[in-house]
Amino acid sequence: MASLTPHKSFEEHFQSGMELSEGGLRDQFLISMPSLRDPVFAHAITYICDHTEEGALGIVINHPLDINVGDIFEQLELDRSSPISQDMVMSGGPVQMDRGFVLHPSNFDYESTIRVSDDICLTASRDVLEAMANQVGPDKAVVALGYAGWGAGQLEEEILANSWLTVPADKNILFNTPCEHRWAAASKYLGIDLNLIHGTAGHA
Repeated sequence: MASLTPHKSFEEHFQSGMELSEGGLRDQFLISMPSLRDPVFAHAITYICDHTEEGALGIVINHPLDINVGDIFEQLELDRSSPISQDMVMSGGPVQMDRGFVLHPSNFDYESTIRVSDDICLTASRDVLEAMANQVGPDKAVVALGYAGWGAGQLEEEILANSWLTVPADKNILFNTPCEHRWAAASKYLGIDLNLIHGTAGHA
């Protein structure tokens, strides 16, 4: 599963100003099937930030940790009075869980910001958190610790093994839907109830 060391380090993928490579699953939601029992990814919805022949990388967006964004602001000695301080921090995946990542709308640009799609960016530098704490940055974002990575062909094999369903990403699910409802919302986006599916997978 994605707990394996990814094919490249995060730094190799996300350098300041670097354009992400094109890939079939980039800017897609990866939705775990009910048959997937791995506790790290059970009922997970992952936003895929990069996908190439060398592997894939994404951020889990619906597994909250026991901390909120304000706790991170406090650790960084930032003002925690911003409304976004109340948002829960996600467990973004089992790789580099001591590092923070912020998915946010594309009308903001910071030191390490990369554009995943026309609507969604990913930033891993402190300046986005400073802007959010000062209420001059994104007021809707997903803050996560860690990320998920797959080696060459690994994710494709897991999809063929009926572990995942892929659907086009929806920024409203990402930024406007409470984390506990994102998995179900993506399921409804397809017009199906994934809890009724047993042992099948595919693509939208």
